[in-house]
Amino acid sequence: MRIEHTALYVSDLEAARDFFVTHLEGRANGGYHNPKTGFRSYFISFAGGARLELMTKPELADMDKPLNRTGYAHIAFSAGSREKVDELTEKLRAAGYEVISGPRITGDGYYESCIIALEGNQIEITE
Repeated sequence: MRIEHTALYVSDLEAARDFFVTHLEGRANGGYHNPKTGFRSYFISFAGGARLELMTKPELADMDKPLNRTGYAHIAFSAGSREKVDELTEKLRAAGYEVISGPRITGDGYYESCIIALEGNQIEITE
C-alpha cells in the first residue's frame, strides 16, 4: 500500500495554492468546486508523485471540531481497487473504527471510504 495524498484545510485557498506552486515547485490542477456545499479544493503535485490536497469550505473556524477546522484533514491510502477499498473498510469497521462515509464515489470522482482512527484523525481509503 502507498500513501495517495495528504489533505490540508486552509482559510485562504488561493494563497495556499500560490505558496506551494511558487515556493515548493508544486503543480496545481484547475481546482474543484461544489456549489451546493461551498467546498473548494486544489490538488498540488510534486516531483516523485507526492500530492497535497488543499481544501476550504465556508464553515471552517473552530479547531475543536475536527472535521471543520484548518490544518490536517486526512491522509489517504490507495488500496488498488474498489474491491480492496470495500474489504479494508469492513476490516476496519470490524476492528471497531468508525466509518464516517462510504465506500462511495465522491463528487470529484474518487471511490473511497473515510474512517476516524488514530486519535480522532481521518483516514481515507481510495481505490
